[in-house]
Amino acid sequence: MLSGCASFMAQKSSVSSRPTAVTTYFDYRIVSANNKAITLQDLSREIKNANVVLIGEWHTHSGIHRFETDLLRALFVQNPNVTLSMEQFSRDSQEIVNQYLAGEIGETTLIKQANTWPNYESDYRPLVEFAKFNKLDLIAGNAPNNIVSCIGREGIEYINRLPEKQRSWLAERISTKDSAYKNHFLASMHHGDEIQNNQQFAAQMAWDETMAESIVRYLDVHPDKQVMHIAGNFHVENGLGIAAGILRRDADLKVVIVTPVSAQRALEKGVGDYRLQVIPPPQKFVKNDNRITYFKSLSVRNNNLQCIQ
Repeated sequence: MLSGCASFMAQKSSVSSRPTAVTTYFDYRIVSANNKAITLQDLSREIKNANVVLIGEWHTHSGIHRFETDLLRALFVQNPNVTLSMEQFSRDSQEIVNQYLAGEIGETTLIKQANTWPNYESDYRPLVEFAKFNKLDLIAGNAPNNIVSCIGREGIEYINRLPEKQRSWLAERISTKDSAYKNHFLASMHHGDEIQNNQQFAAQMAWDETMAESIVRYLDVHPDKQVMHIAGNFHVENGLGIAAGILRRDADLKVVIVTPVSAQRALEKGVGDYRLQVIPPPQKFVKNDNRITYFKSLSVRNNNLQCIQ
């Protein structure tokens, strides 16, 4: 028992004193809103009263994934009433996720039947296994990718053709009205015409609104819980996307946001409540021809998608 305690304290110490210098792809540095470097334990104490903790990520970044597991553990040690919520699982796979957490199916079955992301085993397994070992709930909060892809190809009207069961896998309300988020999204689009870009925004909102609704619905039933949700950074940065969707549904919820930034970039106000400094991901494209070829391949794949007529 003593050796177990010693092991736990060693682990606790290792995550409470993260390096202040970010020198490898595994390192991270937490910075508060007033640009002060803080420890993981400082962060967990400061956000203990938050109802929702949104963590933006660059999906294949080792340092960010390490931080997510470290923070989930720190929040659990502080208050066992914590729940994990993930963009990487969609509503239609909730029962499969529940069966895995209960030990009723194995990981290979989870990976196949829940359509886990290709980097599940390298990046998301630690979070899920922590939830499983400590008997935490896991919210499969996203909208199914195939439905969202059809919305992106045909527009928000596509949801009117969905059978009742599939329609329930999306948020009841999906707004595509003009907003700061819409302006931000459209400014990020570098291909496609106005109609195509608006259809893509409808797909983006299907994701964001569904994740927001999933979190709020869970808290309506479990008001004593704290939810830690992870999603791509665009979904959470600047308090837009998911955060705005949560507050539209329940303005009384306290939402805290953690967003990644380059360790080399000068910090700015308004990026998020907390910043996670990491080494930035490698540049995706150097040559524009490679970029064009890549997006053309995505377009071909999207055109081959079978949507409900």
